[in-house]
Amino acid sequence: MPLERIKGFGPIAGLAVLCLIASLLNADFATVDNALNVLSRTTFTGIIAVGMCFVIVGGGIDLSVGSMAALIAGCVILLMNALGAHGVAPQLAVFAGAGGAVLIGSLLGFAHGWLITRGRIEPFIVTLGTLGIFRAVLTWAADGGAITLDNELADAYAPVYYGAFLGVPIPIWVFAAVSGAAAAVLQRTAYGRYVQAIGSNEQVARYAAVNVDAVKLGTYVVLGAMVGVATLLYVPRLGSASPTTGLLWELEAIAAVIIGGTALKGGSGSIVGTVVGALLLSVIGNVLNLTSFISIHLNAAVQGIVIIAIAFMQRRQR
Repeated sequence: MPLERIKGFGPIAGLAVLCLIASLLNADFATVDNALNVLSRTTFTGIIAVGMCFVIVGGGIDLSVGSMAALIAGCVILLMNALGAHGVAPQLAVFAGAGGAVLIGSLLGFAHGWLITRGRIEPFIVTLGTLGIFRAVLTWAADGGAITLDNELADAYAPVYYGAFLGVPIPIWVFAAVSGAAAAVLQRTAYGRYVQAIGSNEQVARYAAVNVDAVKLGTYVVLGAMVGVATLLYVPRLGSASPTTGLLWELEAIAAVIIGGTALKGGSGSIVGTVVGALLLSVIGNVLNLTSFISIHLNAAVQGIVIIAIAFMQRRQR
C-alpha cells in the first residue's frame, strides 16, 4: 500500500480511537441521539472547512470566514424581514434569503480572490483585513446588539435546521451532499487537478498554461459559497445574528482541514480527510461536555494546540 494512502487513514484511525475512548468514559456518548447531535453541530464549520480545503490546497488561506458568516447572517435576516414586511409569503422570503446567502458569500469570496490575484496582496493580509471589516459592519448594522428574524418567518425557516428526513436532520444531509460534490470536483475534475498543481508549484503551473489567477479566484468563490450555505443552515437555530455569530469558526475550519491531512503549504489534501477532521473536532468538544475532563471553555485552546502540533509534524516530515 502506498505511503500516502497509509497516511490518509491516520485521521480516520484517530477518530475511531477517540470515539472508543469517549464511549468508555461516558456511556451517553455511544447513543444515536448524541451521534446525531455531534453530526448536526459539525455541519456549520464542516461545510466551511470543505470550502477552506480548496483554498488551502491551492496555497491560500482565509481568516475571515467566521466574520463573513456573521455578516451574511445579518444581511439574510434583514432581507427576509424586509420581504416579509412587504407582504411576501414567508416560504418565499425564506427561499429568497437562502439564495441571497449563497450569492453574498460568493461575491465576498470573489472580492477576496480578486484582491489576491489582481491586487497581488497576500491572502493572509487580505482576509485579516476583511475579518475586522465584516464583523464591524455587522456590529454597526445591529447597533451593537442582535438582528432578529420576525416570528412568522422564524417559524417558516425553522425546518431548515430542525427538520429531518428519514430520521436524519436536514443539515446532515446537506453536509453529506456538499462534501460528496466537493470531493468529486477536487479529485475527479481538471479544475481540482489545477488547484493541486498550483498549490504544489504555482510557477510550474503557469508554465503548463494553467490560468492560475482564475483557478485561485475560483477557490475563494467556492469557499464564500460554502460559508453562505453554512450560514443559511445556522440562522434558524437561533433566529438572530450578533457580533459573536461565527466566532472562531475560522479556527475550527482551518483545524479541520489540517487535521484531515491537507498540507499547510498546499498541493495535496482531500475532502474526506477534511470531513473526518471536522468530526474529530466536534467529538473532542462533545467529550469535554460529557466528561468534564477539562473545561469546555478550553476547547479553542485544544484546537489551537492541534493546529500547531500538526504543522510541526508536517514540517518535520518535509
